[in-house]
Amino acid sequence: MKFLKYLILFIFLPSCSSAFEWSWYLLDPNTIKGLTNLKFLISGFGITIYISVISIILSMILGFLVALPSLAKSKFLTYFNIFYVEIVRAIPLLVLILWIYYGLPIMLDISFSPFVSGIIALTISESAFQAEIFRAGINSITKGQHEVAASLGMNFWKKMRFVIMPQAIKTVLPALANQFVYVLKMSSLVSIIGIGDLTRKANELVVTTYRPLEIYTFLIFEYLILILVVSYLVRRLEKKLKYK
Repeated sequence: MKFLKYLILFIFLPSCSSAFEWSWYLLDPNTIKGLTNLKFLISGFGITIYISVISIILSMILGFLVALPSLAKSKFLTYFNIFYVEIVRAIPLLVLILWIYYGLPIMLDISFSPFVSGIIALTISESAFQAEIFRAGINSITKGQHEVAASLGMNFWKKMRFVIMPQAIKTVLPALANQFVYVLKMSSLVSIIGIGDLTRKANELVVTTYRPLEIYTFLIFEYLILILVVSYLVRRLEKKLKYK
């Protein structure tokens, strides 16, 4: 609550000490124009959440598959894991989005929609972080658990499914949930290729109203509310796992 109070003071106090006047009438729900602008901005919530949820699910699957080679005794597979994680983490997400949307179609002679391109970029970028989370979670399982699975005659996949992953998932779930918050914020970058998320809606409204300060301030509050809600749910999840 204190943070919100300070944020509000930071936003509104400068206007009291200068000639600048905020034009909040643009977002006044009591006027037709203001209500229309609000609906337009808020309409980006669905796309932002949708693309983030799909990307985090796909990145978890890809990240788990990338993490598996790091558990193998083969040096080749271990190096593959290291190579993938280090290369992907070194590429800025914005650059990856632009390359997939503009460059990949030229190289492969196929075209992706902005939505698909955004999901592919977010999935690949996030999968490197997910891979490290899964690797750390699996390695946290004691050696005795692996020996028990081996004594029961389980192969690698059965061991992972019935013994290792049920224990590891409790360890990595809070970290995976926190990564969802990160993906929500990073999803704002997909607006650059025309996806109608929160940021894109704000950019389009700024072009028509010429009031960037008010519109982008409202955008901050949109992301703030979204992230605070998700963070609250993540903390509740962590508490539930802690007491189990």
